[in-house]
Amino acid sequence: MRRQPARLVAASALLLALAGNLHAQQGATKGEWRYYGADQGNTKYSPLDQINARNVRELEIVWRWKADNFGPTPDYNWEVTPLMIGGVLYFTAGSRRDVVAVDAATGETLWMYRLDEGERGDRAPRKQNRGLAYWTDGKGDARLLLVTPGYQLVALDAKTGRPIPAFGKDGIVELTNGLDRDVVTPGQIGSSSPAVVVRDVVVVGAAMIAGTAPPSKTHVPGYVRGFDVRTGQQIWTFKTIPQPGEFGHETWEGDSWKYTGNTAAWAPLAADEELGYVYVPVETPTGDFYGGHRLGDNLFGDSLVCLDAKTGRRVWHFQIVHHDIWDWEPSSPPMLADITVGGKKIKAVAQVTKQAFTFVFDRVTGMPVWPIEERPVPQTDVPGERTSPTQPFPTRPAPFDRQGVTTDDLLDFTPELKAEAIRILGHYKTSTTPYLPPILAGADGKLSSLWLPHHTGGANWPGGALDPETGIMYVSSVTNADAVALQKGDPKRTDMAYVATFGAHPGAPSGAVQTAAPPVAGESAGRPNFGPQGLPLIRPPWGRITAIDLNTGDHLWMIGNGDAPDVVKNNPAIKGLNLDLSKAGKPERSPLMVTKTLLFGADGSGLFSAGPGSGGKMFRAIDKKSGAIVHEMALPASTTGIPMTYMVDDRQYIVVAIGARGVPAELIALAVP
Repeated sequence: MRRQPARLVAASALLLALAGNLHAQQGATKGEWRYYGADQGNTKYSPLDQINARNVRELEIVWRWKADNFGPTPDYNWEVTPLMIGGVLYFTAGSRRDVVAVDAATGETLWMYRLDEGERGDRAPRKQNRGLAYWTDGKGDARLLLVTPGYQLVALDAKTGRPIPAFGKDGIVELTNGLDRDVVTPGQIGSSSPAVVVRDVVVVGAAMIAGTAPPSKTHVPGYVRGFDVRTGQQIWTFKTIPQPGEFGHETWEGDSWKYTGNTAAWAPLAADEELGYVYVPVETPTGDFYGGHRLGDNLFGDSLVCLDAKTGRRVWHFQIVHHDIWDWEPSSPPMLADITVGGKKIKAVAQVTKQAFTFVFDRVTGMPVWPIEERPVPQTDVPGERTSPTQPFPTRPAPFDRQGVTTDDLLDFTPELKAEAIRILGHYKTSTTPYLPPILAGADGKLSSLWLPHHTGGANWPGGALDPETGIMYVSSVTNADAVALQKGDPKRTDMAYVATFGAHPGAPSGAVQTAAPPVAGESAGRPNFGPQGLPLIRPPWGRITAIDLNTGDHLWMIGNGDAPDVVKNNPAIKGLNLDLSKAGKPERSPLMVTKTLLFGADGSGLFSAGPGSGGKMFRAIDKKSGAIVHEMALPASTTGIPMTYMVDDRQYIVVAIGARGVPAELIALAVP
């Protein structure tokens, strides 16, 4: 592994002494679910076992909570995961991100809090609605922490829903202050994931406008900040774009550090309460597919950064992508686990990525658990651009999805369909690596670069789940090709030299082309199939769940995420063929939760990865050891949020958000009779 000071910095030897006294991340405790990811380490694990393989077939809907009237228009893609503390569910709902408290046993609404932010809320760049953070001093002071769409931090009394007067100004902290650059207009910065609280410090990330065709190379930086949970006072700022004299500043050439923005942490964060560390996945700098205005490695873009939660001091970091022009930012929540590798106990953090890698580090020191190699990658020929000569490749675990495209990856239901897929492939520039740069549209007679996975992932915000008792990680991913090129920026719309285009798709046998609308980053790719006869270009499975043992780095099993989508099964091109599509997988990420006895997943929303028809209504219980389906049941709509589970009055519940195009979002509570 090539180690450069600006790319990997481990903790000092003093930190090594701390490793021996740490406790495992144990998932949700006491039958509750106090964190977005069950615990601060995002394991999405609960040790509850009242619902098990023997009775899971008896699951039924016991109550429903509808979100129709929360906000001026209904929400259809509700990515929320509720918290459950003391018999009460807490969550956000609607386009204004109202906070709601609900009786966990009955679904009865207890109270709600609504903050109308006006234009700043209406124009928020990311309206995703994932939930809240919770804090208590254990002596009666219990608070919910909300980051609003318009980027304000609100502290509410968990009992009443009323703002805490002593927190900030009347319960609210203005988050647009202190970013070095003014937020001139609404819609430049917001948040889509909850904050995390560690050692009485609220750590807040941010979410920015999409980087496909940004209006300018100049943007607000998404600094990470810590606030006192009692007063709201800002304690520290970690500048994800280093200033002169700060570590990593030399990785920004010229004066690009002055104007480049983004580098936010929009995915959920992770924390280790005993260490007092927070683990921050930082996104791509402005813009996602052209970096000629920001030459250099661009720390701390595309990095996993470990910070001291009390001070904001960087403890260690690892840059997962150097000078990203693929939008390969770490978009999944880091997961903490205590594992044993070669007889050595390690306090680990695992980061799964869009390009289907799993980077595993000692979470105390930042040292890789298995070697990470800097390997040569293809170079760009776009004017003004300069790519890094190498990129990091983990040697273990193996990628959990396909990377790069060859003829072996193409749809092969019939020889004729395979031949057409090969013809279509000839319109694109391809590589066996995920680091093929985007070409100029039409260069050398090619429409664009063809990527696998898609620039939205592989893995994305749902990430995975982790069983802390075994060290086995379960990750969901999508196998969906992406055609990306660059075109000159229109001076009337942007000062970027080049912006992304998703170009023409030669999907018809006649050679006619279709123009696909560019996807919105973090939203549905909305892309039609551009393979033979309107089928996917890539062979199945199109959605998958993979089990990986983090003690060994071995893959244990992989299954398709359900059957093929209806848009494939009903395609006339395969009518009459004897195809088994029962395990072809929905091209959508399965939201996962793991318990003592079972892994739970679902088809997914159909609103994120491959456009209309990619999701489904099925909710599944899966055998953790084998991947066998134990039970599946159809819900009223598609699963849009991460499932969670809890115990109230000696009864275990599973609650999940659902919705679909034209079907307003709601919470569904499941239990056995």
